[in-house]
Amino acid sequence: MLAHPLFPLARAIPLALSSGQYSALYDMCSSAFRDEVSREEFISFAADFHRDLECYEEQPLSVVPLNAMTRFVWTACDGQKGLSAAIDADGIIHGLRLSHLTSHPDTDQACSRHLYRLPFQGTWFTFWGGKNELINYHYAYDNQRYAYDFLIMKEGRSCHGDPAVNESYYAFDQPIVAPCVGKVVKVASDVPDNAPVGVMNEEQPAGNFVEIAHGQGEFSLLAHLKQHSITVKPGDIVSAGEIIGRCGNSGNSSEPHLHFQVSNAVNLYAAISIPIRFSEKEPIIQGMFVGG
Repeated sequence: MLAHPLFPLARAIPLALSSGQYSALYDMCSSAFRDEVSREEFISFAADFHRDLECYEEQPLSVVPLNAMTRFVWTACDGQKGLSAAIDADGIIHGLRLSHLTSHPDTDQACSRHLYRLPFQGTWFTFWGGKNELINYHYAYDNQRYAYDFLIMKEGRSCHGDPAVNESYYAFDQPIVAPCVGKVVKVASDVPDNAPVGVMNEEQPAGNFVEIAHGQGEFSLLAHLKQHSITVKPGDIVSAGEIIGRCGNSGNSSEPHLHFQVSNAVNLYAAISIPIRFSEKEPIIQGMFVGG
């Protein structure tokens, strides 16, 4: 983390907050941010939020470079609160969020019975993943609490060329593979990929997907796949690493990426998400490049 070129600028944010330099921090924010929140409002909220907060961890929990911004996430030393800040190369803060962090210790400490491989080939970027809402927005919902969103990032960007076109995204049309041996139980393959990129289909949130039963009450879901790219059907037995489709941008998706989760039942909306035990040794969280 220390090697990141923006770290010295970013580090000033938790230091300013923990030392009460709220007005100085406000001056680091963009004009658009200051148009939305007055100095008085910002100081009042920040002071109240930090009343019983002793310090932030020295190292950010995650760093997400994306296009012209980099998003840093820090957690308080006691893990009860956190902050995220989106800054540009000049150190201007364009987004700042202060959050009370909830936890679910009973399920956080659990893990899947099966060992899963990453459901893709090559190196991908963990855009959402982990056990708090700042690094994983899914965490707020018990049916997808331990889900991941993966995409491909190159030189801080997820696309090249026209950002409105699916084919410009590195992840689009990349092979997606079964994460563990199992039986295909459910498939959707006819949902169009969202075009232009940024328009989302909330009526069919998973878009094109494959759901696989792995036994012992565990089901994996691979969602937002490319229309008509799925190569398996219900009843097929798949092995770990077998190609089952291609990455797309279907459903409630803002750009081509893969949504991956493991649950305790087939029905996505009634199931409970399960923390995934990966073949990699260290936990996978937002900001990590991981290889399939």
